[in-house]
Amino acid sequence: MINVILIVDDSPISRKMLKSCIPKDRGYVFHEAGDGQAGVELYKKIQPDVTFMDLTMPVMDGATALGEIKKYDKFALVIVLTADVQAKSLEKVTELGAFLVVKKPPNKENIQDALSKAEEKLG
Repeated sequence: MINVILIVDDSPISRKMLKSCIPKDRGYVFHEAGDGQAGVELYKKIQPDVTFMDLTMPVMDGATALGEIKKYDKFALVIVLTADVQAKSLEKVTELGAFLVVKKPPNKENIQDALSKAEEKLG
């Protein structure tokens, strides 16, 4: 079951948009980080059930942060949210262990679908 969600994105507006796509009635606990480095540190501290990760960020980009999180926890469920849909970028994050890739901007349908898949994976 998903209880804790980590959102890693350098844009406060993007984080707010993503949260607006997530059902409010499930009682999720949200944590947010504004760059990949902060995201990795927060991940280690809170051990979220699901992490939404942007790719283009300052300090540490999302692909690097994803790699660091997967080194720390090989079972981490990281959903990459990106406007970059180039095959090379998608291939890279998939190889690094992204659970899913969702195109930005998010909408309720694709975010709820991603959460359902994550819920199934968690069993």
